[in-house]
Amino acid sequence: MHTRSTLLLRDSQVRVMENTVSNAEKYFGQFCVLLAAYTRKTAKLRDKADLLVKQLLDFANTENPEMRTTLKNFAEELAKVQDYRQAEVERFEMKVINPLRLYGTQIKQTRNEIKKFNKVRNNEIKQLEKLERLRQKSPSDRHTISQAETNVQKASVDASRTTHQLEETIDTFQKQKLKDIQKIFSDFVTIEMVFHAKAVEVYSKAFQILENYDLERDLEDFRAKIHGVSGNLDARPINATNPSSSVPWSFASPSAQSTLQNQRQEEETISDDISEEEDQVENLRETRTSQIRR
Repeated sequence: MHTRSTLLLRDSQVRVMENTVSNAEKYFGQFCVLLAAYTRKTAKLRDKADLLVKQLLDFANTENPEMRTTLKNFAEELAKVQDYRQAEVERFEMKVINPLRLYGTQIKQTRNEIKKFNKVRNNEIKQLEKLERLRQKSPSDRHTISQAETNVQKASVDASRTTHQLEETIDTFQKQKLKDIQKIFSDFVTIEMVFHAKAVEVYSKAFQILENYDLERDLEDFRAKIHGVSGNLDARPINATNPSSSVPWSFASPSAQSTLQNQRQEEETISDDISEEEDQVENLRETRTSQIRR
């Protein structure tokens, strides 16, 4: 009777363990697929924005001096946002997608442990059923029954030991799973915060560039050209002039907006490795800018 109740307890335990692994396999797989699609969409948005930058630069070359300079500087700020978006995509891959992909292997290993346990448990059931059949068919065969009882005891001890090992394995799996899901989505949110904080900073500068545009001066040049009078159409430099020296993914530069300052402080606390990406994003900016302007 004690053995039967033990078997029922182990059945209940293994169901909980199997459900834990199955749920992790299902939802981590779905998270991986969805976040990979999210990352691809972000990359496509970056590509479309690059095309917009190129069109702005092409259009700027057809316009009068004030609009030409304004659009070139404005396009340069938009290009900066795409540099940050590119870094965002790469960090999604490294800190979010890759850890989720690795769970496939970990889940497979844990399932193998459960299979080993089931094999041992099935042997215990088999030995118990064999003993019960002997007691029914040959109740007087004490020697055979005694041997069967010994086999049941051995199988029970083996199952008990395997159950304990599996409990430790599943407990470790569950603890790591909970830590990982916290870490993965904390990284996801951190990456988004960094991008959006920097994007707001750059977009604010882009907005100010448009606000400072001198429409009347361009109209004077245009009207002079219409009437055949030599204006100052080529008086201004063709290349965009952008004195910005902000460092990508850095929150050290001052800002007039307290919200951005708080976000910078929070990001410095959450992510220790952002500073390592500064040179990478700076090089990326130079490469992407040259590609866009070709």
